Amino acid sequence: MAPVRIGIIGMGGFAGSHHNAVNKLEDQGHARLICTCDPHLAAFTLSREKWRFAERGVRVYDNYRAMLDAHHGQLDFVVVPTPINLHAEMHAAATALGLPVYLEKPPTLDHAELEQMIAADAHARKSSLVGFNFIIEKSRLALKERLLAGEFGAVRGATLSALWPRPTSYFARNNWAGRLLMGDRVVLDSCLGNAMAHFVHNLLFWAGGAELFSWAQLAAVRAELYRAHAIEGADTFFVEADTTAGVTMRFALSHACAGPSTQLEMVLCDKATIRYVVGKQIEVRWADGRVERIVPEHFDPLVENHLDYHRYLRGEGARPATTLADSRPFVALNDLAHISSGLITSIPAPLVSRLRDDKDQKDYLSVPTMATVHENFLVRGAWPGSTGWERATGEVATPADLARFHDVVRAMAGRQDGLSAGR
Repeated sequence: MAPVRIGIIGMGGFAGSHHNAVNKLEDQGHARLICTCDPHLAAFTLSREKWRFAERGVRVYDNYRAMLDAHHGQLDFVVVPTPINLHAEMHAAATALGLPVYLEKPPTLDHAELEQMIAADAHARKSSLVGFNFIIEKSRLALKERLLAGEFGAVRGATLSALWPRPTSYFARNNWAGRLLMGDRVVLDSCLGNAMAHFVHNLLFWAGGAELFSWAQLAAVRAELYRAHAIEGADTFFVEADTTAGVTMRFALSHACAGPSTQLEMVLCDKATIRYVVGKQIEVRWADGRVERIVPEHFDPLVENHLDYHRYLRGEGARPATTLADSRPFVALNDLAHISSGLITSIPAPLVSRLRDDKDQKDYLSVPTMATVHENFLVRGAWPGSTGWERATGEVATPADLARFHDVVRAMAGRQDGLSAGR
């Protein structure tokens, strides 16, 4: 079987992880990297040596359009692991040449731009993949099948708690970190839209429709967005969403915290509760007191998602794990959360602590009570704004309100007063 032929746009940031994965797959005979590019080639001299580009015969360019023009006839697909605000134009350039795209998450965080990308994808030979990494985990798919078969009873709710500490330097890692807009382009880089997007998309997957590969459809969203860091966007989200099937979902996510990173997906059913921690622990806690523990399989996200996409491209699979159309609920949830919140509130300064990690020589801003605030919201529905964080809960936003999205984001970006407790 001939190796799948790949081009990767970019070498820095998460593109490096794709290079490592494709290098591994090439050593196993599954893939071949034909070409790559980066506008800052001089910065990657050592990386190019590490990845053995010369030995592997990889052609290198400083412009992605020149790379596509030269090699589109030799490629099976292109990987786009670039900044969020570049995804749409790069996807359009590849699909116009008939090339499907492995597009890193999020595909975009602008619902209108997503529709343009869905239309552009029709020009490609095959559907593009959006790289939400964990949908194809065997344990996740097996539990979803049991869920659809009715074994756990009706789904009544779902929650996601995610606490991922990030140093203040994280928000200076590039020119789009923590931004709402870059010029007129929507970015909305945040814990919900970017860093923790995998898990948000996972929760929507649990609450999907009657098909295995289906995601929740949203009826209404309420949200409160906050920041502790001196950024344009939000580093802390509290979101409640009602689906068209009557399931209530709650998301509590933050970078303004300390300690180890944690996340927990929970699916609340009539007969059982599913507790899912990616790569660590999976439990089904039955209403009658039984606890079913499932050992997660070894799972290399990028390698496994590449292989799954390769199978689809060769005609061995019916579909990619997540298509651009499948991403609609995720993008809509993000956009409706911003519309509902209406503003990004600075967490009151007395609630924020400044910490110094002497080991990694980095500074952090942390809300010591964040875990408790998360639990109160997820379990009891207690919004932080009404319990000491000094703001009103956002309005109810429905899909009909998406027409106001760009105006809301522009207004948010214009509010630069009192950016954060850490300013």
